[in-house]
Formats: sequence, structure tokens, C-alpha cells
Amino acid sequence: MRILFLGDVMGRSGRTALADRLPRLKADWRLDFVVVNGENATNGAGLSADHARALLAAGADAITLGDHAFDQKDMLQFCETEPRILRPLNYSKVAPGKGARVFDAPGGRRILVAQVLGQVFMKRPFDDPFSALEPVLKAHPPGGLVQAALIDVHCEATSEKMGIGHFCDGRASVVVGTHTHVPTADAMILPGGTAYLSDAGMCGDYDSVIGMQKDEPMRRFITGMPKGRFEPAAGEATLSGLYVETDDRTGRATRVAPVRQGGRLAPAGPAP
Repeated sequence: MRILFLGDVMGRSGRTALADRLPRLKADWRLDFVVVNGENATNGAGLSADHARALLAAGADAITLGDHAFDQKDMLQFCETEPRILRPLNYSKVAPGKGARVFDAPGGRRILVAQVLGQVFMKRPFDDPFSALEPVLKAHPPGGLVQAALIDVHCEATSEKMGIGHFCDGRASVVVGTHTHVPTADAMILPGGTAYLSDAGMCGDYDSVIGMQKDEPMRRFITGMPKGRFEPAAGEATLSGLYVETDDRTGRATRVAPVRQGGRLAPAGPAP
């Protein structure tokens, strides 16, 4: 299975880049399934129902969220009626929606997509991601009930992301980190066959401070005093993420490549 994961979509710039570039990538790379993190697609804070529809129309097969899952209040209801949107598994026990779901892929295949939030350096005390993942992984072994399984790990600390990667090694096809908006250079296949990347980066304007216009963050760094609100940067976005190919029989990753398309970052993607 050919899988593309795209990191946090950041504001209008990220949404525009996704709409402009994803259809061509799906055709050129013959993608079977696309997962997009929509955590910051609406003005950098959550995802609205309208913007969720736009990401799906652009070609996302599933959308993951994160710690800002319900910053846009209409998502509280929309995620109950739109099965292609996933909030974190270890969010509040009374949160609407689901944190894991099995999706259909071309050729009668199936893929599990799940998301967990980290605990280290996060502002809220979310539940343990390891114990949240354990029953999901047990119930959906790749190469068995599903042909592939992708886990989005939304957290600050690379050490925690790596820990979850090794915890899932051999039990998931892909473990990819989100949240920091900075793409890491450690795309690899772990010993058990799981494709891993500490952070996919963002789909946003990199002439910014993690996707936000520079002036206000710089003012706060330099003076310690806020003057205005953070606003998403509006320049050309880079689509950042991870491309993975898996073996349908085993669910193991056979190929992995970082993805950077458009914008300021050096281009990357799967070799022809």
C-alpha cells in the first residue's frame, strides 16, 4: 500500500497548498491512502467543519486532530457525523468522536488510523498514550484484519515520540509524529518493520515562527510582553510529511521517504 501522511495544516496557506498540490501527488505517486493532520487548519487553532470538508475534498482520506481538536466548537458535533475525522485516543473519556478507525482502501484492503497525544511538556495532563494504544494494536495486527496501520503521535518531546515508535514497532506499519511544525531528518524503518519519523513538520509557510507571522512571537521572545494575537503566516506553504510503502501480507514498511513539496524548504519525496 502506498501511504502519504501530511503534517499539521497551518491556516489558509496550508489549506491552499493542500488543495493545489495534493491531487497531483495522488496521481503522480499512485497513492492508495492519504492521512492529513488538520490540527491548525483554521486560523492556526483547531479545525472547523467547513475547512474539514475542504481538506477532504482536496484528497484527504482521513484527518487527524490533536490537542486543539475542539478549539473550533462546531467540531464537537461534526466529528460525530464525519467518520473520516479522528480526535486523539487519550483525550477526555467524554470527548465526542473516535480516536481510531479502520478505513477501506483500494483493492479491498483496510487500514487502521489512530492518534494519541503525548504527556511530556504538554499543557494538559492527557491519559497515558501507551495504555491507550495497546488494545487498539492488539485488535488490529497489520497483515491480519488490516493490511496496514498508521499511528499519529501528537506531542512535544522527540524522546516520547521515539518511545512510542519502539513500542509500536512490528505492530504498526507507520508511526509519525506531529505538533512541533518542524520536520525531522530521521525517517527510517525500525527493526520490526515500522516506518518512523519523529515529526512530519507542517503544511504551512516556513518564513514564520512555526507557522505564525514573525512579529508578535519575536516581540514576546525579546521583550517578554505580548502586544497582539498570533496570526498564521500567509506566504507560500511547503507540504511536509512522510511517504511509506507497505507489504499487504505482513503490514511491514518496505520503503520510507520524507516529503517536502513547494514553498521554502528543499524538495523531497519518493524517488521515481
